[in-house]
Amino acid sequence: MTNQETATLSRAELERIDHMQPRELNALPFGAIQLDAKGTILRFNDYEAKLTGRKPESVIGRNFFEEVAPCTNVREFAGKFHEGIKNKELHEVFPYLFDFKMAPRNVTVTLFYNKSNDTAWVFVREIVKTA
Repeated sequence: MTNQETATLSRAELERIDHMQPRELNALPFGAIQLDAKGTILRFNDYEAKLTGRKPESVIGRNFFEEVAPCTNVREFAGKFHEGIKNKELHEVFPYLFDFKMAPRNVTVTLFYNKSNDTAWVFVREIVKTA
């Protein structure tokens, strides 16, 4: 997978991420968080760990919206996720400000529902300002 925006990835490329081995998932040039239909974290890659300062083992099994990233428990984020799960169709890309305790970060978020296993992915790419 090339170092391109998740927004430009095809449905097939996004679905392929679901079948990646941990080494491949950790090599992605963006954050990747897999959630079950209730928002429980199933997978959390190294890029996201570096971005957030959280170890995967400390977040896997916890609810993303309520326990890990409560700043996302708003209509503009969690609402899109829940609606997509309900409709079994989700592919949204939007800018978002993650209000991390260490330092807030402007990011581009891609929410993607995978019908094959009723899970959703949250892909996060930090927006880096260039001078």
